[in-house]
Amino acid sequence: MLDKSKQLLFEKQAEIAKAIAHPLRIAIVNFLADGEQCVCDIAEYVGAERSNVSRHLSIMLNSGLLDYRKDGLKVIYRLKCACIVDFFECVTSVLREQAEENQKLLTALK
Repeated sequence: MLDKSKQLLFEKQAEIAKAIAHPLRIAIVNFLADGEQCVCDIAEYVGAERSNVSRHLSIMLNSGLLDYRKDGLKVIYRLKCACIVDFFECVTSVLREQAEENQKLLTALK
């Protein structure tokens, strides 16, 4: 049985996983991997309305993934921990492996 500290850790990890579990949020993480950006540039990059992007940024901010600062009227966002990008590189490796396995299966079926 899990002890309470491990259970709490897993719950917090699940909260972060939920905060990035949307294609638009993944695109935002990808964009912010190159450095801090304003909402206007993030919205342009992901091809969405600023209000929609702001909602997604708020979810990510509340989970602790992002930090922000104000620059005049602009709000500038950045990743708090850039290592989140490593997680997506791992996910991409899993997808490559799946693609290779599927290709082998398709070849075997011919």
